[in-house]
Parts: sequence; structure tokens; C-alpha cells
Amino acid sequence: MPSSTQHFPSTMKAIQQHAFGGPEVLTYEEAPVPALAAGEVLVRVHAVGVNPPDWYLREGYKMLPPQWQPQLSFPLILGTDISGVVVEVADDVKDVVAGDEVYAMVRFPSGLAGGSRAYAQYVNVAVSELARKPGRLDHVQAAAAPMSLLTAWQFLMEQDPDGPNPLQDFPHRPIALAGKTVLVNGAAGGVGHLALQLAKWQGARVIAVGSGRHESFLRELGADEFIDYTKTTTEQVVRGIDLVVDAVGGPDTARFLPVLKRGGALFPIFPLGFDARAQAQQLGVTVSTTQVRSNGAHLARLAALLDDGIIKVSIDSTYPLHAAQQAHERAATGHLRGKIVLTVAHEGTA
Repeated sequence: MPSSTQHFPSTMKAIQQHAFGGPEVLTYEEAPVPALAAGEVLVRVHAVGVNPPDWYLREGYKMLPPQWQPQLSFPLILGTDISGVVVEVADDVKDVVAGDEVYAMVRFPSGLAGGSRAYAQYVNVAVSELARKPGRLDHVQAAAAPMSLLTAWQFLMEQDPDGPNPLQDFPHRPIALAGKTVLVNGAAGGVGHLALQLAKWQGARVIAVGSGRHESFLRELGADEFIDYTKTTTEQVVRGIDLVVDAVGGPDTARFLPVLKRGGALFPIFPLGFDARAQAQQLGVTVSTTQVRSNGAHLARLAALLDDGIIKVSIDSTYPLHAAQQAHERAATGHLRGKIVLTVAHEGTA
């Protein structure tokens, strides 16, 4: 039997959708509070991070090749990234208790078909996927971190060992960054601004690519050089780079191949549409990508960096849970500076 020190309702408010489409399909309505399975805790959610997979799922993954599209059924509840307070634990959970403040990326990528269900007042989470919330961060800042920071970490620092890499036929391997020159494209966005900071922490010289209005922000995060892509074509002015982290990705990633030195590497965060591996091989450049995975042990290590102020999470904007439509509309306009976060209210609680 689960154990709890608090009382909570059998139903909750959540953002559900009953059809694929734009932000207008997101509805704020009643849903059942999830039941616990072995190895899980129930979290009263205080904030939810908004990520690109949320709108990919909302649209029915229409951007994926048909063979990659998961089978989906309605109603769906989007979202993976949460920060909140544990209210109930399964009997076999010993290291987490009710009252603990935690953060997590919930069931990813196993929840790609809608099984993560984070846009809600309560979420059940495997204890292996969560970590104690960094004490220095409030719930909004903590909810902004998991997917973007795990992505940057697993690309640059420590690959998750537990699952295959569905995006390529060889393991992704991070490279040593100390003394290297790293270019981050899309440096002001959710993954980009965290990859920049991790590279600096490891002793790299970092060139940040973004729009001009983000220059001071990126320099404050540690960028050694800045390129305003609205005025300068990056690949025409840069050469001899050790690593390009393309946080934008897609078919245009190939344009960064000429900026890399022989033996360099290109890490596209979003690799779909990239088809220039033959060109990369001719240039002596490695192209590698990976699938970010839920990992509580990684989040625990990252919590220490967040608590020490080595890594800072930037918040683009916040919206109450019931305004998830507006949050997705904001995401669609692009040019984010950090992350969008949904705040979750609970009647009668702080």
C-alpha cells in the first residue's frame, strides 16, 4: 500500500487535448489523480517546464517520419518537466518521503505517446527519474531545467548508459572540452544557454550564435565571442572550430561542417533532415546525436551545479497552467531567451 502524510483529492485540474492541432486544442479540465505503481511517488506539481516535444505531441508528431510516429490515444496530457512536493510514496520507495521537494523529467522518451502527463496538478514519477530540487532554485526555475539541462549534459558530459540510441547506429560519445573552441548555435534558447555554460565550466572557449538582442545575455553567461546571425553568416566568418553544438538542428545543420577543423565534431540537437554524413566523412568531421533520457542520478549531479550557481537557468516567461494555450503561442513565435514555464496553483495550499 502507498504511504502518505497528506490528504489530496481523487481528481485534479490538468491540460488535456481530445484532438491534434494548434494551441487551441489544449483545454483546462478535470482529470483523475494518477495511481501509484511500485517504485513511484506522487508529486503535487508546482511548476511545469514547456519543451519542444510538447508541441510535437500536441500536433500528433506530424514532423516525424511515419515509421517513427507513436500510436496515440485521447485524451492526452502533455509535458515532462516538473518541480513540486512529494505527497505519497509506494511501499517499496525508501529514499524519498512525503514532503520532499523534487524535480524530474518524467518518462522520457518512454512517454512519447502521451504517457508523461506533466501538465497537471499531480504526477506519478518513478523514483529513479527524480532528484531533490536544488535548494537555491524556486519551483519555476527548477521546472525549467530537466529536459534542456539533461539534453546539454548527455550531449556534452555524460551519456545515459541505459538505452540504445535510436538516432544513429553508433553510440554518442561526448568529447573533452578543456581548451577547445566550441560554437553554440541557438545559444539563447533552452538547450543552447545551458550548453554554453557547461562548455565554459569545462574550460572551453565559446562562440555564441544568436540574434543581436541576446548578445548581452549570452556574454553574461560566459560567451567569449558573439555572432549576430541576423547580420553575419556564421559559416563565412568562422573556421577551425573543435565542436559545434547546433541547438536548432534540422536540415540546415550541414552548413556548419566547413567551420570545423579536421577531427572536429558536430552535435545536432535535432537531427531530423540532416543528410550530409558523406560530406562530413570527407572533411574528417564526426557528426553525432543522441536521445535524451530521464535520469534521476544525472539530475542529482546537476542539482549541485545549480545550487553552486555554476549553471543558471533563464526564464523566458511564465503562464498559469490554465493558460497553456498562450504558453504554446509564445513558443511558436520563437526567439526565446531560456525557458517557458507553467505555474500550477492548488486551492488551500501555499
